Amino acid sequence: AIIQSYGLFWTPEHIHWGRGQQGGKLLGIPAKARKAVPVDFRDQVGIYVLYSDEKIVYVGQAGAKNAKLFSRLKRHRKDVLQNRWNRFSWFGLRRALNNRTLSTEKDAHESIASALNHIEAVLIASAEPNLNRQGGRFGKDSIRYLQVRDERLGPTETDMIREIWEKDNQ
Repeated sequence: AIIQSYGLFWTPEHIHWGRGQQGGKLLGIPAKARKAVPVDFRDQVGIYVLYSDEKIVYVGQAGAKNAKLFSRLKRHRKDVLQNRWNRFSWFGLRRALNNRTLSTEKDAHESIASALNHIEAVLIASAEPNLNRQGGRFGKDSIRYLQVRDERLGPTETDMIREIWEKDNQ
């Protein structure tokens, strides 16, 4: 699986963002083991989604030539998005190990960067979050297709109304 671990609709208020020498943490436990020792996901690599309540406002990626998940989220608390989101979800490529650490990070080589770009592009294209200024990066070899109505279906209701309107106004 590409996505090894994920968190849905987390709130920034439950995160210690760090002060001075004390680094922040992004803690989570498995949904099926509520008494487990928390895992720190601060160095997670993957895709994240920012929400204003339940509405998607931004989709981003962490790890491929970018800061890790915690750093990206912390940065958004002080950039132009700072007061525009109050929840986030994340989808990570690194899994949590039995010792409560994350699996080793594969080098951010082209295949991981490409996978992140494609996942991010799918999310941006499908959700159209209003704060993502750039479109998704599918890559130069990806081609977007627009739907064409099959002519065997006949004219649409709009086409029929337009035809009646044009006849009445001639």
